[in-house]
Amino acid sequence: MDKPVLAKDIMVTKLVTLTPDMDVHVAIGKLLSHRISGAPVLDSERRLLGVFSERCCMDVLIKASYEQLPSTQIFPFIDTAPRCITEDTDLLTIAQIFQSTPTRRLPVVRDGNYLVGQISRRDLLKAEHTNLRFKTNLPQEITLLYLSGIIKREESPIA
Repeated sequence: MDKPVLAKDIMVTKLVTLTPDMDVHVAIGKLLSHRISGAPVLDSERRLLGVFSERCCMDVLIKASYEQLPSTQIFPFIDTAPRCITEDTDLLTIAQIFQSTPTRRLPVVRDGNYLVGQISRRDLLKAEHTNLRFKTNLPQEITLLYLSGIIKREESPIA
């Protein structure tokens, strides 16, 4: 049997990152100019502090409309408890996380909180599309059946 595809095999390592003291308008501009829906927020040692996403931006807009912003820095608005995975998380587990949660991106961390990469839903789809189409040697009509044989249901990491 082929070895499983892991997060480290498909993660993106060149990421747009933000700092906790960054101005909120600059951060929103970065998301827009790079056409991304969120970015990791890191300290000076590349430790993951959280994620600043479009959802966080909605919080900024609402607070700016109804009250004075408590800060123009992004730190008060970031999600400080994002769902994270390790480099050894397998592709099926990643797919199950994306399917069962509203999460759009998963930071990949090492040693608890050092950011080494990220996987988005689109990254996963690209990787699996390539894997199914070119590595399974199955006819195109039944490539999705291959997924059901990767892991037995009772061995599924997420119930």
